[in-house]
Amino acid sequence: MATIPQNPSRAAELRSRAVAHLKGPVAQAHADASAALSVLYELASSPSTAPDALALLHELQVHQVELDLQDEELRRARTELETSLNRQVQLYDYAPAGFFTVDDDTVLRELNLTGASLLGFERDFLRGRSLESFLTTEDAPTLRAMLARVTAGARSDCADLHLRPTQDGEARCMRTSVGLDPAGGGFLIAMIRVTGTKVAPLA
Repeated sequence: MATIPQNPSRAAELRSRAVAHLKGPVAQAHADASAALSVLYELASSPSTAPDALALLHELQVHQVELDLQDEELRRARTELETSLNRQVQLYDYAPAGFFTVDDDTVLRELNLTGASLLGFERDFLRGRSLESFLTTEDAPTLRAMLARVTAGARSDCADLHLRPTQDGEARCMRTSVGLDPAGGGFLIAMIRVTGTKVAPLA
């Protein structure tokens, strides 16, 4: 086996290189590990630097354990985030109120499952359609006025609006709240059903 010169400065230089590799950026982790192993081999090739090889091997092992622990923490954090996200989606979809995100023309961008049930259609069918078109002729302007007041600076607005009646004549009166979408460029609307009102069914 070839040996390196018995030179303390050479050993110190190799040691310095190895430590530098171990402390390199995370993006260079694979290259650093390969280079550090090469230095480890050089150190182990000479009796005078063999102790350095053992020390370096220990540091490599510690470094590997640290990487494994970091990976475990990242996996745990990802699992927790996914669980939290799934829970928030469930809370949104199955809340006892209809939630809608609309633009300035009341076109539906997003809605929860409860909202889709209130309007009587599948959610995918409703996206891109106007929420205003599901209101009675009398209440459609009221929704527009609510949006205008919020746009003008009101924190929120609330009114009773009526969805177009079903064939059984049920008015489907909705206690409706409107606020600005914090993401910008639209509005958040919540509807809670108010029972006990009847109107004539659509022809």
